[in-house]
Amino acid sequence: MSILSRKRILLGVTGSIAAFKAADLASKLTQSGTEVDVILTNAGEKFVTPLTFQSVTGRRAFTDKDLWGDEAHVLHVDLGKKADLLVIAPCTANTIAKMAHGISDSLLTVTALASTCPIVIAPAMDGGMFDHPATRENLKTLQTRGALVAGPAAGHLASGLSGVGRMIEPMDILGHVRVALGKNGKLAGKKVIVTAGGTQEAIDPVRVITNHSSGKQGYALAQAALDEGAEVTLITTPTGLNPPIGARVVRVKSAQDMLDALMNESADALVMAAAAADFRPKDTAKDKLKKRDGIPQIQLEAAPDILKTVASPGGVAKRFRIMVGFAAESRDLLQNASEKLKSKGLDFIAANDISADDAGFAVETNRITLLFADGARENLPLMSKAEAAEKIIAHIARLLE
Repeated sequence: MSILSRKRILLGVTGSIAAFKAADLASKLTQSGTEVDVILTNAGEKFVTPLTFQSVTGRRAFTDKDLWGDEAHVLHVDLGKKADLLVIAPCTANTIAKMAHGISDSLLTVTALASTCPIVIAPAMDGGMFDHPATRENLKTLQTRGALVAGPAAGHLASGLSGVGRMIEPMDILGHVRVALGKNGKLAGKKVIVTAGGTQEAIDPVRVITNHSSGKQGYALAQAALDEGAEVTLITTPTGLNPPIGARVVRVKSAQDMLDALMNESADALVMAAAAADFRPKDTAKDKLKKRDGIPQIQLEAAPDILKTVASPGGVAKRFRIMVGFAAESRDLLQNASEKLKSKGLDFIAANDISADDAGFAVETNRITLLFADGARENLPLMSKAEAAEKIIAHIARLLE
């Protein structure tokens, strides 16, 4: 179950042209299984209507008129008390200043003052305002009190100027929401390293030997670990995927690069989801190989065995309390996975049959069998890679208890 499922999020919308993006954020949160209550300031209403938010959330949107309604004496307390998280997106310099100084002259600011839940702020303002010392000091004050500040980004601003002040995109805000919600998860205080993608072994400056790994399962594992509060390092080959917000990213290409990166790391858990090459060219051509020179004779050699090296007495196994591997096989799945589990000294391994059309590489789903060092086995039915990642991370959390 996603960390967003069954959560209640209070979304504050203030007076910025970026308010139209808040409707997209509310929609994405709702589609993720979150109950979203929206509070618009008077200025926020000038850019987008309460009806817009009611349409995408299926719930009532509140405005400053409700501050003086029949429920006014308890509304702000009730909204703040029920929320798992308060997100203010966009959050103007004016609202940031009010919150920093405890000014509560609107339903949103009085609710923020009364709330005890975590707060995520997505600043949005025009040229020079973000860099003004007053704004920087106000944000620093809010961060000191525990608020998570997401952004802003640099780019084209409403005034026509370019600079820092754009609200970050809704999907990025969603990532920060997950970080805020997962802070007290089962892996809080733990460090997890995840490898992802298919390694690339250079033939020449243009061509590589690689595989069909998309990196999707590895990225899903990194996100699932973040959702449980872990400090996550994602060691990834080029994938074209956006790394999850909150992860430290180490970019590599070859199996040797990945091994070198791991030899400099330590963690509570290592999850080797990357599809590392078994073979690589013995020599890499300095210049691009030309067709006119005929078919090249490429001699292969064994690529470094990452897990074997890491698990060896002279490796870094002692730096990892839990080690998890993957076995992508087209035949003899369980036999090959079991052999890998034992030979690499893993705590458990995820075996998936890549011959199935709905599992393995470049698809959104997986069929996985988990084999454990103690002989236990768990068959996971067809499920999304995100769901499979949650199952694997749950077992890691259990083993680290």
